[in-house]
Amino acid sequence: MSGDDRQNEEDRQKELAREHKERQAQRAAAQTAKARRNTFIGAGVAVVVVAGGVFAATTLVNRNPANEVAAKSSASPSASASPSEPAPSTPAKTGPVTCTYKRDTSVPNKFVGLPGKKPNMKLKKMTVVTNRGTVVVDLMTDAAPCSINSLAFLAKKKFYNNMKCHRLVTPDVSGVHMLQCGDPQAKADGKNPTDGQGTAGYVYGDENIDIPLGKGVVFMTQPGEAAGQNNSQFAFSLSDENTQIGSGYNVIGMVSEGMDMLLGLASSGKDLLVNDADITGDGGTTAPKNPVIIKSITFK
Repeated sequence: MSGDDRQNEEDRQKELAREHKERQAQRAAAQTAKARRNTFIGAGVAVVVVAGGVFAATTLVNRNPANEVAAKSSASPSASASPSEPAPSTPAKTGPVTCTYKRDTSVPNKFVGLPGKKPNMKLKKMTVVTNRGTVVVDLMTDAAPCSINSLAFLAKKKFYNNMKCHRLVTPDVSGVHMLQCGDPQAKADGKNPTDGQGTAGYVYGDENIDIPLGKGVVFMTQPGEAAGQNNSQFAFSLSDENTQIGSGYNVIGMVSEGMDMLLGLASSGKDLLVNDADITGDGGTTAPKNPVIIKSITFK
């Protein structure tokens, strides 16, 4: 092979390597964009401008406290109704805590009343019994008293009993791995276009929002880019890859028992029902083919 031929071959190999690297970067960018579009399917999301798929379609957005002020004025949590005003944030306190819950009828809901204003600060564990197994969560009551107060109130009202978890995503589908529950209207059949919009008919403020969503983190969900719109829906983070979402969601605790069961719910998208007819039009709602049904939730 002549010197010119060798040079041409080297140039060709360099060009192929460059093109391969570009394709990898494009795929990574597409995966991230898909994750940011589909990560959470959240309550009341219908026509989401920046994303599709949270809570029928929740957006995988990089949420942090610095973004919350702008989010309060720009979020669009419902297609059929204008966004309700965010409930006031609950600052961390060392003394007595008072929680504020605001009635919200802008989305489908099952209203069983409003929680009391004084949370039980002694609650340490939440036990979620499902048809697939039991999950125990060690609670961060001091940091998220109003979130836990809301969940405990709804659990006592049997709000969650026999409720289907409406959203399960795996990394190959959405770039993240999580299970989302808490929509009383959800059918979790891969067909219902409004899965993920239902709530308990009230919202409340943000608290404990600085923790990244690593593996085992349990957090309250709300429409993409919204603030102060926490409701009855919550999710289990099943991978450290979810830290790409950033912080900004109310973290209530960490899974201490049952993680193996949660990880075994789906190994890939083949175990999911992809809803091509969800309200955002991009197939953002994915339910487990083998249903996950909450039998009861208890606190102690």
